[in-house]
Amino acid sequence: MIVTRDPVAVRVERTGAQLASDVRTASSVWARFRGLMGRRALNEGEGLWLPGDTSIHMLFMRIPIDAVFLAPVDAVAGPGASWRVIAIRHSLRPWSGVVWYVRAARGCLELEAGAAEQAGLLVGDVVRFECAPDTTGPAIP
Repeated sequence: MIVTRDPVAVRVERTGAQLASDVRTASSVWARFRGLMGRRALNEGEGLWLPGDTSIHMLFMRIPIDAVFLAPVDAVAGPGASWRVIAIRHSLRPWSGVVWYVRAARGCLELEAGAAEQAGLLVGDVVRFECAPDTTGPAIP
């Protein structure tokens, strides 16, 4: 899968709960089309941000996912951006078809099945994309 940018974390502002800790961005048309197709699993906290996508498909998927459709709250697009939850599709089954156009959405966050419920995410909540903590090891002074 072709993804770019460093991983970011996503936090629910209302509760402070971390929705995901390792979200990558699919920035090309091909990467957004491919999404998570063919993946055998998602690690805990892992997700894929599909900017600009207002619908998704589950064809060729091997794993169930949660799909969280978001709309921007402010004009900032990078880390630190706030997004309002427009719709949540819980535990979408592999090969279950298509989630058609979600009005007002400007992107879709694909997560492991159950992640949205575990974080207590609700439609209308605001989530914030934050720089993910560096997990490569301790900093060298």
